[in-house]
Amino acid sequence: MVLTWRSLLRTPSSNTSDSWKAALRPPPKDLRPQTEDVTATRGLEFEDMDLRRELLMGIFEAGFEKPSPIQEEAIPTALTKRDILARAKNGTGKTAAFVIPSLQQVDVNKRKIQALLLVPTRELALQTSQVCKTLGKHMGLQVMVTTGGTTLKDDILRLSESVHVLVGTPGRILDLAGKGVADLSECPVFVMDEADKLLSAEFSPVMEQLLSFLPVDRQVMLFSATFPMIVKDFKVGNFPTTYLLMLIVARTNTCAHHMRSTSWMNLPFVVSLSIMLMSRSDKKFTVSTHSSPRYVRYAMIMS
Repeated sequence: MVLTWRSLLRTPSSNTSDSWKAALRPPPKDLRPQTEDVTATRGLEFEDMDLRRELLMGIFEAGFEKPSPIQEEAIPTALTKRDILARAKNGTGKTAAFVIPSLQQVDVNKRKIQALLLVPTRELALQTSQVCKTLGKHMGLQVMVTTGGTTLKDDILRLSESVHVLVGTPGRILDLAGKGVADLSECPVFVMDEADKLLSAEFSPVMEQLLSFLPVDRQVMLFSATFPMIVKDFKVGNFPTTYLLMLIVARTNTCAHHMRSTSWMNLPFVVSLSIMLMSRSDKKFTVSTHSSPRYVRYAMIMS
């Protein structure tokens, strides 16, 4: 019999079992109506993802009960350290979909920045850093947020201490990296939330420069609610032969499919086609392996 992390927790001889959950204090259950792009899951549990116990504690105390579709598909793939290009609407659990695998890969005993999470605005940086702190509250990790509008001196002092997860806006992060204050040379995880905005004409040159401070074998995760062609150009230009995961979470007006397609194809063609199809959320596309009424789930493509 193959023992999994979850089965070990349920072994009678284990003194851990599921009793750790009883000590948690989750918030009151959210009883507001939810749409299918949050509820139409395949039944995967957070405990099926081989996440650390401390991280699971933070997830459940934050009120997460089950993964949403974007979390259900993105987290296991991200944990294999593959690059991800994911599209999902705001409000579908997109932030946790990249925060959870980012935190899972952090070694708190290592005094290095191990996850860089970039966002386009100060407000989103503060929100994202709070999600990191909430989900990682039992892990003992250090989260820092830095944006324009704050004094550089404070950031320099903070970075002289241990920082495991760095959240911020592109200009400030580039400034700190360029001065040698933020050492990204051993940062294995690079996330861009609202990638469509981060790759706009305003930020695109900064993003290209930031990549040069990261290790060659870094993992890149791009998340956004929309994907203009500039996202395709950035993805193809910077990592043309990597594994590409396209996640679609969109309602349709007619009966659609719960989609999953894995194939070896020409990446520029696939990305261009996927972006075109994603812009037409009232149509179904790719090969389906599951059916779900009125719902487009995802397409997974390997290049």
